Amino acid sequence: MKMPPYLLVLSLLMVTKVMAGEKVNWRGFVAQGVIQAEHSNYIEDDGGVSVKLTEIGLNASYTLDTNLRVAGQVVYLNGGNRYPEGVRIDYLFLDWSAVNTLDWQVNMHLGRVKNYHWLYSSTRDVPHTRPTIVLPQSIYFDNFRDVALGVDGLAVVANTNNDFGDWEFNWSYGKSTISEEQTKNLVGQISTGDLDQRFVHQANFVWHDQKLRLGAGLLDSGFEYTQGPSDPFFDGNAEVQRLMIRAIYETESWQLAAEIFRERTMYDDLVFPGFSNDSTGEGGFVQGQYYINPELTLTARLDIFDVNRKDRDGRIREQQSGGTAPAYFGFQDQATFGVSWDFAKNWRVQAEVHRVKGTGRLAPVFIPNTVLNDRKYWSIWGLQLAHWF
Repeated sequence: MKMPPYLLVLSLLMVTKVMAGEKVNWRGFVAQGVIQAEHSNYIEDDGGVSVKLTEIGLNASYTLDTNLRVAGQVVYLNGGNRYPEGVRIDYLFLDWSAVNTLDWQVNMHLGRVKNYHWLYSSTRDVPHTRPTIVLPQSIYFDNFRDVALGVDGLAVVANTNNDFGDWEFNWSYGKSTISEEQTKNLVGQISTGDLDQRFVHQANFVWHDQKLRLGAGLLDSGFEYTQGPSDPFFDGNAEVQRLMIRAIYETESWQLAAEIFRERTMYDDLVFPGFSNDSTGEGGFVQGQYYINPELTLTARLDIFDVNRKDRDGRIREQQSGGTAPAYFGFQDQATFGVSWDFAKNWRVQAEVHRVKGTGRLAPVFIPNTVLNDRKYWSIWGLQLAHWF
């Protein structure tokens, strides 16, 4: 059930009044903007200017004792076709400090835990902690936002340091719920069945010193599709295996960040009994940020994604579809330029433009919409005002 934004704001204010009487740490945010993705269905089906760039949220933690706390976040999102509109609980977990010494800190999370494995996976849910309004779609695919943000399961976060620097290790196991709208975005609008994530298993490590941060991680996830009534798809399975590498170098005046991945995707029986497809995609981004002063930041990024590393120009996919899916559905490359201005305490305005080549990261994924996405080159621009408290 969807909740209008103004009702959510009132609810958040009421909750915070109650919380004020308890020893609870809480924070919130409100963001509203305007955006357009012309010649695509990324935001609106008609590619027009849209105000569907709304984010409202409250996150809080309650300390039960010295080693135990509960943390959670509830948000309302309206991003057009990027993800389902409405209220959701992003995360809600029990955090146990299992080890806390001078050399080691180990925490265990149980519940709907956050994804700490990617560069922006744990901060993508809060507008003022993102480098841009729209993150690089090669990795932070918007239609997969709710599934990738975290899982219902268990996570371990460990930190230590030695003479070689600081080390961090993250491990998690669980699964996410996939809604009917997300199923249609991932499989196809004509699907009537159910897509379930059977499991997702992730692990990564990070090393860093004062300026340099390096990390690598692995992901393995399984999905199951159950055929619905009058469904053109069949009962089937899919498995995704991903290797990710990332690096950040930062000084007082600038930052350079990069994240790359290779992802193997295997489908069985989904299109027809006996169907099998095994392909490997690649992608990643390089991003530079320049801090003109503490309030003003410039961002430039190049983001590249190929659905199949053996078909980077999409020609094979076009041939296999009998010409119904143009070759530009086999890739999506994106150049981004943005500016962020903190014009007052806890207030920020962000503006950005994206020039895009290809449509390989537009929904639906399995059966693409070639009618609404009929251009190889298209653009996105966005402007968003955010306040946090």
